[in-house]
Amino acid sequence: MGATVETVKETSNWWALALRAVAAILLGLIALMAPGVTLAAIITLFGVFAMADGIFAIVAALRGIKHHTRWGWMLFEGIVGIAAGAIALLYPAIGALALAWLIGGWALATGVLEIAAAIRLRKVMKREWLLLLGGVLSIIFALIVAFRPGISVLLLVMWVGIFALAHGLVTLALAFRVRRWSRDNAAAPAPV
Repeated sequence: MGATVETVKETSNWWALALRAVAAILLGLIALMAPGVTLAAIITLFGVFAMADGIFAIVAALRGIKHHTRWGWMLFEGIVGIAAGAIALLYPAIGALALAWLIGGWALATGVLEIAAAIRLRKVMKREWLLLLGGVLSIIFALIVAFRPGISVLLLVMWVGIFALAHGLVTLALAFRVRRWSRDNAAAPAPV
């Protein structure tokens, strides 16, 4: 299946995926290296990460609008990320249980939207499974939080760290695959 010019333009925002991945990796490393941080700091870290992730998703959606591609799901994911981040930043006194549900809900929404995007991307890129894996990891993390909402803050930090690190690494690998695919197909002629 040949790549269309529209598809190549749509995947040229690989850098937005890479920035989202770096933000997730940084959050994961901070959470794992300093697990004794206070609940307020954890909430702030999550809030900043979710807002940055949401902003990068909206940037990608706006690029999709510019190139006349489908952008609605990415915009929705960005709005969900910004809303989750804003709640965490505006109400830092929420308890560990509320934080767990907030993070779990965000991970579930992100996972579902990433799986939907992966299904769409598979129509364009063969053997592409990294975004699907990222979405599955998000949903698994959300289910763990849902079944264990009363976990300690320290364990929550460890889970967030492991999830963010794993998800960030998978997303970074995807960004570089999209970049390589975009380069390989940049000169592809439009199908007649």
